[in-house]
Amino acid sequence: MSFAEFFANYGLILLLVVLLVFMFWSSRRRMQKQKLEQEERARQTVPGAEVLLQGGLYGTIVSYDPENLDQPAIVEIAPGVDIKVHSQAILRIVSGTDADTVAEPLAADEIAADDAGPIEPDTDADRKPNV
Repeated sequence: MSFAEFFANYGLILLLVVLLVFMFWSSRRRMQKQKLEQEERARQTVPGAEVLLQGGLYGTIVSYDPENLDQPAIVEIAPGVDIKVHSQAILRIVSGTDADTVAEPLAADEIAADDAGPIEPDTDADRKPNV
């Protein structure tokens, strides 16, 4: 049996077996990578850590149990405002630079110099009656 005959008879089967082995290998590799990322996130998720939730909210972890992921995590999104979220709703731990750029409001000296000055409050004399 020559190589051409062997490949003509069994080539498709060999190709499918190689594809199946590749898919199994890549799936296993991806699962191991996700497991390592989840373990790293659980190590960094401690009370006091700044986090980004899946809904786009930033907050600080008040309580979190990495052993029991069914127990909700308590996250403070504003001073005195604590919310319960599913522990897997924590998308990522925010570094100090990301939290500073998001949480800090714009300072008065950063406002553009071409502003005309302070805004004058409206008075009743400035308003026109609705007719």
